[in-house]
Amino acid sequence: MNIACIQMDIAFGAPEKNKQTIVRYMEQMARDVDVVVLPELWTTGYDLTRLTDIADENGEDTKTFLSSLARTYDVHIVGGSVAKKTDKQMTNTMYVVDRHGHVVSEYSKLHLFKLMDEHTYLQAGETLGVFELAHTTCAGVICYDIRFPEWIRAHTLHGAEVLFVVAEWPLARLHHWRTLLMARAIENQCYVVACNRAGKDPNNTFAGHSMIIDPWGNVLAEGDEQEAIISANIDISEVQHVRGRIPIFADRRPDVYKIFEKKD
Repeated sequence: MNIACIQMDIAFGAPEKNKQTIVRYMEQMARDVDVVVLPELWTTGYDLTRLTDIADENGEDTKTFLSSLARTYDVHIVGGSVAKKTDKQMTNTMYVVDRHGHVVSEYSKLHLFKLMDEHTYLQAGETLGVFELAHTTCAGVICYDIRFPEWIRAHTLHGAEVLFVVAEWPLARLHHWRTLLMARAIENQCYVVACNRAGKDPNNTFAGHSMIIDPWGNVLAEGDEQEAIISANIDISEVQHVRGRIPIFADRRPDVYKIFEKKD
């Protein structure tokens, strides 16, 4: 499976301009790509104070846009995330579409990042991000989610072999980004495909360094801090090979873990 991450600079609060950037990158993409991954909040960036005006109503515009791209370029798309607006709430939501343009997953960010005021403007999700893509069980999570290893493990316990991470991770914590991603790959014995944004907004400079990591924790591809397409071929059979060599899933002791869980 050939996977490509679009590590783009996001125009602050400008959905139409950002869609044009995506189209430009899709036109440059190698024709043997199977899956394209976009970054977090790629339509608006963290222009949270204006979400009432610029968020996507029920995600309809995003779903239509991604579905059209998927059919045109014959690729699966892990569509980063966008601000989705309903009559009741606003969420940070990932859509995944297959190469036929069908929406196969919708996941809203579970862990809201208070340091960037997400909790003020957004509602947290409440569902797993597991989905099937190209006959492979995958999962999608968003940025801050990777700091919660129990949440990532919940997805691999449901069979995920590829973990897609989409983010707007700041440069100031680049070391955390790289370390956490490699740890999540090693401890879950899965591929991690992480697409971060590049560039700046009025409040932050972002890290870039999108990464594709194998189940041993080896980095197969990594960007720098500039806009780029980061790609690598992954062999899904390697997941079961690694899990067979060091059988951590078989050796788990959840019966004992429960004894020591702190009670409220």
